[in-house]
Amino acid sequence: MTTEHHPNCIFCKMVAGEIKPDIVFENDQLLAFRDINPQAPIHFLIIPKQHLPTLNDLSDPSLAAQLLLLPSQLAKQEGFAEDGYRTVINCNKHSGQEVYHLHLHVLAGRQMTWPPG
Repeated sequence: MTTEHHPNCIFCKMVAGEIKPDIVFENDQLLAFRDINPQAPIHFLIIPKQHLPTLNDLSDPSLAAQLLLLPSQLAKQEGFAEDGYRTVINCNKHSGQEVYHLHLHVLAGRQMTWPPG
């Protein structure tokens, strides 16, 4: 898979190795790392290595499946699957998306409330 690198995208810089995140998981398609501004005791992000600005740009079913299956794998690996966790994908301005590189938040380690806000 070729990954298009966007020089001003912080997540592309992580994929390229220019910025070193606290990596939780990495394979050819995905990178998971701990959030630098955690909103829960456990908070990490999962990103595709390919630059896709938003969820609206995701069209590869295989990549979509990997993105949605990885949280449960990591929850088991990190030991919080049974207690529970929340996954969030923000898409565009009204959702609160700040970095325009598709990313999935995984939050755990505390009781979550609903609605989220």
